Amino acid sequence: MTEVTDLSRAPTDVETVEQFAERARIWLAANMPVIDPANRPDADRGADAPWLRARQLQKMLYAGGFAGICFPREYGGLGLPYEYQKAFDAASRGYELPVILNVPTFTICAATLLDTGSEEQKRQRIGAALRGEEILVQLLSEPSGGSDLAGVITRADRHGDKWIINGAKTWSTSAFAADYGLLLARTDWDVPKHEGLTMFLVPIKSPGITMRRIKQVDGGDEFCEEFFDDLELGDDAVVGAVNDGWAVASRQLHHERRAVGGGSEFASGIGAEGETDQLIDYVELLARTGQADSERAQEIAGRALVRRHVQVQLVDHVFHSMQDGSLPPAAGSIIRIAHAETVQFEIDTAVALTGGAGVVDDGTGLFTYVSRFLSRQAASLGGGTTEIARNIIGERILGFPREPAADRGVPFNQVKRGRQ
Repeated sequence: MTEVTDLSRAPTDVETVEQFAERARIWLAANMPVIDPANRPDADRGADAPWLRARQLQKMLYAGGFAGICFPREYGGLGLPYEYQKAFDAASRGYELPVILNVPTFTICAATLLDTGSEEQKRQRIGAALRGEEILVQLLSEPSGGSDLAGVITRADRHGDKWIINGAKTWSTSAFAADYGLLLARTDWDVPKHEGLTMFLVPIKSPGITMRRIKQVDGGDEFCEEFFDDLELGDDAVVGAVNDGWAVASRQLHHERRAVGGGSEFASGIGAEGETDQLIDYVELLARTGQADSERAQEIAGRALVRRHVQVQLVDHVFHSMQDGSLPPAAGSIIRIAHAETVQFEIDTAVALTGGAGVVDDGTGLFTYVSRFLSRQAASLGGGTTEIARNIIGERILGFPREPAADRGVPFNQVKRGRQ
């Protein structure tokens, strides 16, 4: 393949969506590798190779002028509307792209920095990510925190002109492959929990950070836990304002829910990351299981396909409604829930259709459908639990009264934690 080295960062102002798509098709055919359906690229998020490959592919996209289509030009993107990104996605179907970088690097972390970071942070970190030089990660959840993100106890104490970080984070997606992380820490213990937080941009390889991998029930180890022991950071690491970290975290969660639901304009490329994430081909599945002529099996598969298509239309509706203001930012939780329910319904459908034929890995490929059942529940956890998403919809969109909270308005150093 021939790598384009033209670094002009954007098309002309008069280029239409159709012209942009045609230029993308020509460039993709000349530069990007075509995916072999029988030998799809390795997308194991717990391995090093896919991340190294993603950096290489991202550098190629940037060199060709197709990276960061919806990111502003001053930070390395093209500054184009969502329709151009959708056109590129359609043109790139079937080509190998660094889709593994979409979450969390572009759709969550870079998007959050775009909204809340300093000019220097945006120019350096977003630009480096778009050039394929850096990967970003979230450092939010804590071993004792559960779903109460605002209850973090990782602390950042001021000593002279430095911030000293001590504490722990967990369930950090692919943190081992990252260069920088967005870390939420407590900087004031004398105010209610939401008011004493600060977001920091942390170099992952810094002295004072110890990282360990987490082994999951399905054998994967993409998640990590991090321990901070007197990690030193300067004021340039603060994202937003000191003690205003909840505003940054809220924006981060907004982007995460949109990303998980498939409604972020900052995602690039179409389709799944790897073989195990491919959309289920129900025609093939019915043929493999000898049910191609079964009306009952066809009906079961049809219900799943209907849900899939409704999800696609819902994402489009919610995205544009949030853009024009007819729905508030909290509406990202709508597509977050719909995504979880669709994923789980499809996996359950595949398992039901496969039946006992998928219990043993006999080389037919049917075992893949059953093995995916082990991680089906993850769809209800990413971007916050489904229960939290329902609360957000009820309170922030439908106007229901907030649930009572014993720690609301109470200084955090007076809130009982653990076994207190």
